[in-house]
Amino acid sequence: MNLSDSRTAGQQTGVSTFPLARLSAAEAVFNAIRGEIQSGGLAVGAKLSSEAALASQYGVSRSVIREALRSCTALGLTVTKTGRGTFVVADHVANDLVLGQFSARDLTEARPHIEVPAAGLAAERRTPEDLEILRGIMASMAGETDPEAWVALDSSFHAAIARASGNKVFESVVADIRDALAHQSETLNMVADRQYASDVEHRHILDAIEAGSAAEASAAMAEHLRAVGEALDSILNR
Repeated sequence: MNLSDSRTAGQQTGVSTFPLARLSAAEAVFNAIRGEIQSGGLAVGAKLSSEAALASQYGVSRSVIREALRSCTALGLTVTKTGRGTFVVADHVANDLVLGQFSARDLTEARPHIEVPAAGLAAERRTPEDLEILRGIMASMAGETDPEAWVALDSSFHAAIARASGNKVFESVVADIRDALAHQSETLNMVADRQYASDVEHRHILDAIEAGSAAEASAAMAEHLRAVGEALDSILNR
C-alpha cells in the first residue's frame, strides 16, 4: 500500500476502485494497522516495524505514522515503549480510551460540568478581543485540511471559550486537560470521522456566544459534548 500525505481521491486495484476521498493518509494507515491486528495478522505480543519502515511501506511521512500509531494506542491496541518500539497488546478495542494523562471516561464525565457553564459565562462576558480570537480560530478550522493542525485548533477553541468565561478556575482546568482533548479529537476524527460535525457544532456555540445568549451557548456546548460522547461510545462498543 502506498499513500500520499494528503487526502486521496481513490485507490485503484485491477478494475475495482476503492473510494478514499474522505480518508486522510493517517486514517488509511490506521485502518490498515488496526485491520492487521484485529484479523490476527499482527498477533498480541508482536512488535510493529519501525516508524521509518512503516513510512516506507505505506509511502507516507513518519509524522503520519506517528498519528496513526497514537490512535492505535488510544484504542488500547498497542503500546509504545521508549527505545524498544511499538507492540501489540490487544486484538480488540479497550473498554476505555487512553488519552494521555486522562481517559475518555474521565473527560466525558467532567467536561459537561466545566465547559457548559463556561460557554454560558462566555456569552455574557466575552470581550471584542475574545470574539475576534474565536472567529479567527473558527475560520482557520473551516479551511484546515491537515488533521494534526485541525486538532490543535480544536483544543485552542475550547481553551479560548474558557478564557472568555472570565472564570480562572474554568480556564485553568481546560488548560490542564488540553492535551487530552487533542488526543481525543485526533482519535475521533480518525475513527469516527468527526471533523465536519465538530465544525458545525462549534459554529453553533460561537453564534450563541456572539449573540450574548448564555442559555443558547450552554445548550450548544452541551449538544456538542453529547455528540462527542456518542461517538466515543460507538468506538468502544464496536
